[in-house]
Parts: sequence; C-alpha cells; structure tokens
Amino acid sequence: MSSDVRRAVPVIPAGVELAVDLGGLKMRNPVTDASGTFGCGEEYGDFIDLDALGALTAKGVSPAPWTGNAAPRICETPSGMLNCIGLQNPGMEYFCTHKLPWLASYGVPLIVNVVGHALSEYTTVIERLERETRVDAYEVNISCPNVDAGGMAMGTDPACAAAVTRACRALTSRPLIVKLTPNVTNVADIARAVEAAGADAVSLINTVQGMAIDAHRRRSRLSRPVAGLSGPAIKPIALRMVWQVSKAVGIPLLGMGGIVTGEDAVEFLLAGATAVSVGTANFMNPRATIDVISGIAAFCADEGVRDVNELIGGVQC
Repeated sequence: MSSDVRRAVPVIPAGVELAVDLGGLKMRNPVTDASGTFGCGEEYGDFIDLDALGALTAKGVSPAPWTGNAAPRICETPSGMLNCIGLQNPGMEYFCTHKLPWLASYGVPLIVNVVGHALSEYTTVIERLERETRVDAYEVNISCPNVDAGGMAMGTDPACAAAVTRACRALTSRPLIVKLTPNVTNVADIARAVEAAGADAVSLINTVQGMAIDAHRRRSRLSRPVAGLSGPAIKPIALRMVWQVSKAVGIPLLGMGGIVTGEDAVEFLLAGATAVSVGTANFMNPRATIDVISGIAAFCADEGVRDVNELIGGVQC
C-alpha cells in the first residue's frame, strides 16, 4: 500500500451502538461484503481497515477448482451490472493453504461462502473447513445448478433447499446462513424450508436473471445468454423479498441487493434485515463498506436511535 493512502475506518458518533447478532455470529456492526465482490479482502485491505467490518464474507469455495465461464462475462447495464463469472475459485485446499493464513492476521469474523453442484460437494467443503479454526460461519449458496436434478438451481425447490441445509447442519455447530435465489415464485416458501431444516439465518437476494444484447452484432454481450443482474437496479426487488421473508421466518436475515449508501442499508434493516451485504458498490468505490457503516451510524445519530437493533423490522406498511 502506498504510504500516502490511508485505510478508511468508519465514523461512529458517541452513544450509537451498532453491534448485531446474525444467527449466532456476533458482528460489531451490521455490514459485511457480498460474496464474489470482495475476494478474501486482500485488494480492499489497501483501502479500508478490514477489522472495521462487521464480518468479512469470502468468495465462494468449492471442493475442486472451478475455472468459471468464458469471457466476456461482465457487462455494465443501466443502474447495474450483469455477470456470468461462474463462481470461479481455486478450490477448498488452496483456500485453506493460501487464504486462511493471510486472514489469520485479522480479527474480523469470517463467513465462508460455500458452493457446489451437488449436495455431496457442499458437505465436502464444510467437512474440510470444520478443521480450520479461522472460519466463523458459513453462507451456503443454494443458487448453484444441481447436477443431480438436471441442472435446476437447488434454491428453487423447497425440498431440495431443505436437504442441502439439513446435510450441512449435521456437520457443524457454527452459524449456518443459507443464501436464497430471487428467481422463484415465492421466496418465503424456500426460507421457511431452510429454517425448518436448521438454518440459523438466510441471506437474500442473490442476483436476478437478466440479459444484454448487442443490437449491431445481434448477439449477447456476454458469453452466455442469461446472467445475474446486481446493483441499484435490483434494490426494490431485494427490499420486497427481505420484507416478505421477515414476515415468514423467525431467524435473522442478511439483506443485500443494490446497497450503495448508509440510508440504503437502513432501508433493508427497516424491512427486516439484521445485517446487510455490500456488493456491486465495491467495484465503484473500494471504500463502500466503510462508507455504509458510517452512513448507518450517522442516520442513527440524526434520528436519535441509540441502538441499531431498534431499526430492524421497523417499517410501517
């Protein structure tokens, strides 16, 4: 890091309490990064104090290395971004050998995003990570195609989602967060299923399916016709789903989807989220997570809110 670049830290006014409990994961504030937008924090560590985050969420980890999809696989859209990265990652052994030792120098709680194409792949990753003391919680991404079910995303079927959750729950006592897909008819049904199967919390939403076309070439702008839309464009959808799920389950929610500012995050808390993830905004502003923490704290101070937990579920509809 250049000596003239200072790592950003949040500004927390005196008398404002930001600590939250996300299904057993104690967070000093309600902000983490969204998996897939932050790596394991190495690059962002040049710009922010990683220990100032409520938690750090690592990029998805699979049993074996995944190469991801062919380029082009990112495309900017109005108020958002499409991606078909394909969950590229070097696999669990590389993560344990090369990433966890680096993360050990920080005290921020670590959530590891777990991905797989079949139930056995999820359990393989968790069994391996259970041997690592640096891992504090799991975020189980059930938006992956299930090869055992002909490529259907596991998170679109309540029974399948529950089966993955139940199998993972049997392997760990660490907080288990299940990440839900928005590409379903009734997300509350999926949330209820994973809660019954033992999830400590749910995170939502993942990206919304979309596409972009190059009219002159008459081809998709990406290597695949359908990709995942993120960014401010999906915030109204994400807020609606967080609110719906908060009414359907009794476990905490990790809300995400288009959060750029502290006030964006407050809207998610009011809709029923206990904590929030900042994703696409990190690509525009490497200090976005810190700015969001400061923004939440400033909102609380301005509104006379002494404890951020007072905001959770506070929307009047």
